[in-house]
Amino acid sequence: MKLSVIVPVYNEKDTILEVIERVQGVSIDKEIIVVDDGSTDGTREILQQMQLPSPHSYLLRGEDTGGGDIKVILKEQNKGKGSAVREGLKHAKGDVVIIQDADLELIPEDVLTLYKEWTKDFPVVYGSRFLGKNSIPLYSRFANKLLTFLTNVLFFANLTDMETCYKLCSRDILFSLHLEANGFEIEPEITCKILKKGFKIKEMPVNYNPRKIGKKINWKDGVKAIFCLFKYRIEKCQ
Repeated sequence: MKLSVIVPVYNEKDTILEVIERVQGVSIDKEIIVVDDGSTDGTREILQQMQLPSPHSYLLRGEDTGGGDIKVILKEQNKGKGSAVREGLKHAKGDVVIIQDADLELIPEDVLTLYKEWTKDFPVVYGSRFLGKNSIPLYSRFANKLLTFLTNVLFFANLTDMETCYKLCSRDILFSLHLEANGFEIEPEITCKILKKGFKIKEMPVNYNPRKIGKKINWKDGVKAIFCLFKYRIEKCQ
């Protein structure tokens, strides 16, 4: 069974190569799909210097047995995390898919833990930052707790971390969700549609190292997320 690791990236020149290397080092049969969402800080050039065959969509065979394939997609314009994830999903060939952020807030080695928990009874596995012993900034903790609480109330769930990046799911289920979000609202969209379709979500603790500076989800993203929660509660599943 093969795992597709989708890595959406925007302006992460300091961490992107380490993320790729560490994901490569995880002992799973896998492919890594890096989607650069129009970076302007040099990330794009770093990916181009990996000497892969095509300027827009290319494939590199990993040299070691754990490396797997690497696909890099370079988007011309920045359209948001959701757009990058959906683009990566188009190229995913694995039986199971997980999203790996490129900022190293989440530890790539935890992917193996989540992968081992995936079963037919639990076709969706989330990595919860709140089940582990992690130092989470107060603002982020409050925002996530609020969004997760609303998710649990609206969809009769019992989650601790709806906004987690680590959502491991069968490829077939993800395709059945007909994802449409372009920005960070991809997180509630995935969760809402999974719960509405009746799939069980199993949570596992993961390590989390919050960045001190750089990109952060702001209050506008929180408002969009709340809107999405109510929107997908009302809408019928496709």
